Amino acid sequence: MTHPLVAPLRGGLIVSCQAYPGEPMRHPETMAQVAAAVVDGGAVAVRAQGLADVQLVAGRVQVPVIGIWKDGDAGVFITPTLRHSRAVLAAGADILALDGTERERPDGLTLAETVRRVREESDAPIMADCDTVASAVAAAEAGADLIGTTLAGYTDARPKTDGPDLDLLAEVVAALPGVAVVAEGRIHTPAQARAAAEAGAFAVVVGTAITHPSTITGWFDRALRSS
Repeated sequence: MTHPLVAPLRGGLIVSCQAYPGEPMRHPETMAQVAAAVVDGGAVAVRAQGLADVQLVAGRVQVPVIGIWKDGDAGVFITPTLRHSRAVLAAGADILALDGTERERPDGLTLAETVRRVREESDAPIMADCDTVASAVAAAEAGADLIGTTLAGYTDARPKTDGPDLDLLAEVVAALPGVAVVAEGRIHTPAQARAAAEAGAFAVVVGTAITHPSTITGWFDRALRSS
């Protein structure tokens, strides 16, 4: 049975509102404003990073907030431990997102153990950010409500594709009938978002192409300079 917070996301656009440390937009207030703007544009949910951002965004939008806490930049760093998971939910996230790969987690718990422990304390839906079919299946078996292709190409398990890994998406959808499989990662155009939907995605996450002006500006600059 689909969680009541997950069901309304079907067929919709989720926007990841993040900025990296040291960037001009790296401020919770700015990210909250961006989140409000994308909801005005039709986003059915937003993804926010960091406790301050999650808390502020949750107070500004009327759609589900998918919260993560990135701690570090290598290995398992997306909501890597049970402690991080508890903090993200305490900050006001409606949906908890965490690393869903089969790699060793910093606190020694397995993904299944982490999900079980979270479930003992909260009924919030859980999104697992996966990198392979195997990790997606394992995350679904562990009880994750949403399975994302978020980390495809960002671990050693698969090569990084130019654009979304639609092959992986289709394989995960086929392996997990009835499960909410979310396409995420390198979706840079409306056409790519549509292709992900046609490949069976329950919902589509777009981040950089909507919320990261520095990267978008670079795309246009390189196009002009290459002519």
